[in-house]
Amino acid sequence: MKTTTHFSWSHRWAHLGGLVLATALQSAHAGAAPGVDEIMQNNFYASKVKALEKHVTLTLTDEGGVKRERKLHAISALQPNGIDSRLMVRIVAPADVKGVGFLKHEHMDGEDEQWIFLPALHKSRRLVANNKKDSFLGSDFAYGDILTPKVTLYQNRLVGSEIIDGIDCYVIESVPVDDKVKRDYDYGKKVQWIAKSNFHEVKIDYYDLAGALLKTQVVKGITQMGKDGGRWAATMRQMVNHQTRHTSTFVANAAKADIAIPESTFTLRNLERE
Repeated sequence: MKTTTHFSWSHRWAHLGGLVLATALQSAHAGAAPGVDEIMQNNFYASKVKALEKHVTLTLTDEGGVKRERKLHAISALQPNGIDSRLMVRIVAPADVKGVGFLKHEHMDGEDEQWIFLPALHKSRRLVANNKKDSFLGSDFAYGDILTPKVTLYQNRLVGSEIIDGIDCYVIESVPVDDKVKRDYDYGKKVQWIAKSNFHEVKIDYYDLAGALLKTQVVKGITQMGKDGGRWAATMRQMVNHQTRHTSTFVANAAKADIAIPESTFTLRNLERE
């Protein structure tokens, strides 16, 4: 597990991110249009709540309409550099999958670290970069979809504006910067609708490597969280796989921000707790 290091540049980036976000919000309110890089940087920071705990219901719906439900407990916190997140997700019900866990440590200056824990095997397994395209806890979300990817992984282009469910959005087309990113995430292109008011994503279309529409994520219930302001969390995220006709819906039943979270929460020892 990578040791957290207090890089001075990271602090500057975190500080800069907050300043850029605040400036962009002021510009947006004043009617000035930010550039595409500024939009995507602010989208990256928009959901970076300092500390957040959620109790979540995940509903999996197959093409015949049959539903399965899972209850999850999710905790996330920013690392000391104010940029990278740590995330722990554990299934708490039903009994046949209870205890399955996922741990992620983001690293702005390198490859993220991710582990999955399966109680039946009594051990965790580290996921490699290429696993970003794999299913997250049996859902239609991939591991790479769970947190907003680094802006530098995609080439972004502002292609227009559109109102989605009453929310005025920038429409951004994003393509992987190289073949490694394309292989790791397994997307040939994304089209993202980013709210002009707070830079949180509202909708994302994912295209496969052949150029066909693969999945659509819809985000609702975007709520300002935390005492520092300018950060948001969604109460509902739904992913529709157009090719398998499966749907996965995460609904946050309860959420608390700015709580005290012990460092030990985000350790392999805690992940492997049964």
